[in-house]
Amino acid sequence: MEDVVKQQEVGAEIVTNPIKEEVSNLKIGVCRILSTKNNTIIHVTDMTGSVTYAKISGGSKVKAKKDEGSAYAAFLAAREAAELALRKGINCCHFYIRGRGGVSKKNPGTGLVAAVRSFATTDGMRVGRIVNVTPIPTDSTRRKGGNRGRRV
Repeated sequence: MEDVVKQQEVGAEIVTNPIKEEVSNLKIGVCRILSTKNNTIIHVTDMTGSVTYAKISGGSKVKAKKDEGSAYAAFLAAREAAELALRKGINCCHFYIRGRGGVSKKNPGTGLVAAVRSFATTDGMRVGRIVNVTPIPTDSTRRKGGNRGRRV
């Protein structure tokens, strides 16, 4: 495929392909979301990860400690992160989502879906890839609980 914008002659005017122009105007960033039971952390960088545009946690958006891991806190944090990224010129984001992982729980917290949805519904922001990067051990360290497990 050619990287040049395809042009067609229609009568006397030249028509350009609007899809190619829209793709060429994208400035892509990476949004890394760590979602656990207790908190949601949203980190927006450029493609290399060297420049940070926004780093916001759900706990910084709510007052109560019990609400840090909630979907509402993640929604507020993601909305502010998206607005900061748009102000810096980022208009498309790839998402790397992550749970705690390792020997802990592999599934992400409740704020993940709300954060991605908040990013996607922000005016001017487009969603690229969504990749799950939760670390999964191939051979793990010893889990807590002792030899015969936790006895209740």
